Amino acid sequence: MFGYVTANEPELKVKEYQEYKAYYCGLCHVLKKKYGFVGQMTLTYDMTFLIMLLTSLYECEPKAEEHRCKVHPVRKQKMLMNKFTEYGADMNMLLTYHHLMDDWKDEGSKAGCVGAGILRGTYRKLKKKYPKKSRAMAYWLHRLHELELENERSIDRVAGCFGKIMETILVYEKDVWEDNLKRLGFFLGKFIYIMDAFDDVEKDIESGSYNPLKEQFEHENFTQDCNFMLNLMMAECTIEFEKLPCIQDAEILRNILYAGVWKKFDKKAEERAQGQDGRSGCKKCGPGRCPKDEKEKEGSYQ
Repeated sequence: MFGYVTANEPELKVKEYQEYKAYYCGLCHVLKKKYGFVGQMTLTYDMTFLIMLLTSLYECEPKAEEHRCKVHPVRKQKMLMNKFTEYGADMNMLLTYHHLMDDWKDEGSKAGCVGAGILRGTYRKLKKKYPKKSRAMAYWLHRLHELELENERSIDRVAGCFGKIMETILVYEKDVWEDNLKRLGFFLGKFIYIMDAFDDVEKDIESGSYNPLKEQFEHENFTQDCNFMLNLMMAECTIEFEKLPCIQDAEILRNILYAGVWKKFDKKAEERAQGQDGRSGCKKCGPGRCPKDEKEKEGSYQ
């Protein structure tokens, strides 16, 4: 479900891209150091956003190091790390464990059972370190799976569960910024869930898997309607972000929230607009769904 909160890299300045990549490599390094290869497997750019956001908000200077890795065995890579890198790594592992456990309990997933078993020792340590966050993640993930098993039609309800999970993760401590981070995390989580449903709807229809957007998919303005929902979510996110006194790396964070999060939506909308037969169509409405297409058809008959 992750992989949507990323930067629009071509629009970053060279220095900004290097900074962004250094935080990502720093997270990868900490995951490997603390949790081994299994930890590295949970690496996402989404947590890189979390680390950079908290680093900027709390003005925590990162430590710069250079290391080689399996991906870059020859040339050392710059890595930026601080206490929020460790926090992001911990949240990654907690979320992964709870997700695997819920897959096993609710769906009988063998992969979930094996994966949760591998992470059980790690989870026990993290549960002691973050008891409230662990309980909240477990509750909302379980509630999310319950709604999915009930075939809940309201995407707002199911997306809200994932919103509560992201709300839990984004709040580092109780302080003056807690409410802003809660709202930012809540609407970011809803955006991620809706975006994932939009991205996977054809695959889920074919496999018979749950997707709250299945019925809407056949509607004329499906892509347009999803775009509207997602815009509402990101509008709330950016409102809360702009209330935060983030100065360091603020342009990278804005790049992610205003442009990067739309990369996969634009790509999927364009693929659907082209259609299986290669016909072009409206990027927002899909092939043959745009009013412009109808006008062009009428003109060709006259």
